[in-house]
Amino acid sequence: MAELFMVRHGQASFGTGNYDRLSALGERQGVWLGEYFAERGVAFDRVVTGSLRRHRETADAIFRGLGSAAGYDEDPGLNEYDFHALFGALDDDKRELKAQARGSMHDFYKGLKQVLRLWAEDAIDGPLPESWGQFQQRVAAARKKIQGRGGRRVLVISSGGPMGAFAQQVMQAPASTAIELNMQIRNTGICQYFFSAETCHLASFNGIPHLDLPQRRDSVTYG
Repeated sequence: MAELFMVRHGQASFGTGNYDRLSALGERQGVWLGEYFAERGVAFDRVVTGSLRRHRETADAIFRGLGSAAGYDEDPGLNEYDFHALFGALDDDKRELKAQARGSMHDFYKGLKQVLRLWAEDAIDGPLPESWGQFQQRVAAARKKIQGRGGRRVLVISSGGPMGAFAQQVMQAPASTAIELNMQIRNTGICQYFFSAETCHLASFNGIPHLDLPQRRDSVTYG
């Protein structure tokens, strides 16, 4: 079977005017991951990213660490859901929850978990760019496309939401599992799968061997 490494983007720029770009630490996380792959002789014959800037910048950083260049395909099905739109669509009776989107990172993620549960239950009444069901469908379509195009070893760069849904679908688990997994995935965390055109199996989840060093303890991030 073929091998798939699905990686969350490096730390983005939370709290700035443009979240969708890597921070300086996010760049280093990507380079370190590339160096880890290079040290172990891991090479990829196909690379797929979402269409977000932080996905492309993470791929570029990984290949700088690998010491090689690679072209890659883009699939917007791997893009993150619009978390700003989810908070914005909350009714006025959820003003306190809505305000958490403007708080600290801790407050934001605490609020986001509640918002995702409401979204999965179709309990957000305001206008949304996509329903939970549509989000699930586009992740499933991206997964099937990756499986169908083959390759011996494939690298995929995505975001926490699609990665959680991808694992949940492979395990045939309920929606709540996608949300719980989403909240755990670390920047440049690796999920490893084995796949064919017909099947996909999760081998490991959310590994960060390139950051698992005493001097990089403060480099483990979630945003």
